[in-house]
Amino acid sequence: MKLVTFKHQGTSRVGAVVDDTVVDTLGEKNIPQTMLQFLAAGKQALGALQHIIDSQQARIPLGEVELLAPVPRPGKFLGIGLNYADHIAETALEKPEYPTFFTKQSSCVIAGGEAIHLPKVSEKLDYEVELAFVIGKRCRHVPLEKAHQVIAGYTIVNDVTVRDWQFRTPTWMIGKSFDTHGPMGPWIVTTDEITDPHNLDLKTWVDNELRQSSNTRHMIFNIYQMIAYLSQAMTLEPGDVIATGTPSGVGVKMKPRGYMQAGQVVTIEIENIGRLTNPVINEPDDFLVE
Repeated sequence: MKLVTFKHQGTSRVGAVVDDTVVDTLGEKNIPQTMLQFLAAGKQALGALQHIIDSQQARIPLGEVELLAPVPRPGKFLGIGLNYADHIAETALEKPEYPTFFTKQSSCVIAGGEAIHLPKVSEKLDYEVELAFVIGKRCRHVPLEKAHQVIAGYTIVNDVTVRDWQFRTPTWMIGKSFDTHGPMGPWIVTTDEITDPHNLDLKTWVDNELRQSSNTRHMIFNIYQMIAYLSQAMTLEPGDVIATGTPSGVGVKMKPRGYMQAGQVVTIEIENIGRLTNPVINEPDDFLVE
């Protein structure tokens, strides 16, 4: 199932993409209308949505809706650094002994098609293709062998990074959290449709130039290890989004540097999930407080 958050005729709600349509849930009492609430409702909400899908009713043409980020404002939006061997090699940094997590502030999340802003304060704007998993069950101290049970599904994240701001602090948080620097989507593919999340091809294009091409099997810490590790420290909750790292090919390591520029388009593709495309524009002035 491809779970989406979408807007139609001015109202946003949860649905599912089937072929070239969106299954509408407006007015369904058993289906919460936000993704956080929907995931928290668990099997009951999924079953109700599947019933609508099976009825082949309540369909809206995909071209008539606006797809939002599947989790527009996650409670936690985390990333992991240095999780692909080839990326570690290109950065000349040491392989981490433990998973190196950082926070992306949830206010950075945007959907596919929305513009990534080239900041007024930096020209060092970089892309990072990342598979992300979405937590589906509230959990703590999850055993490694049961970690797969707490995942709702998988989505695409572009871990957009302002490189000079990233390295001003050891936490990386500010350089990872500029407004519009968390493209996510276009949907959440539920776990029953992803046979092995650790064997998916992932690619990044800037305009028509292929910049990144790898496979999730090259992760150093796999998804289940991440869940077991994180849940020793914190409660994971439905709708939390954790991005799993990027392979080699980032702009900062190109010669000359391959930073994104206004007017370019960045496209990310992950096997069995889809494509996430965003234009890059100069940061506008309309974010100033009047």
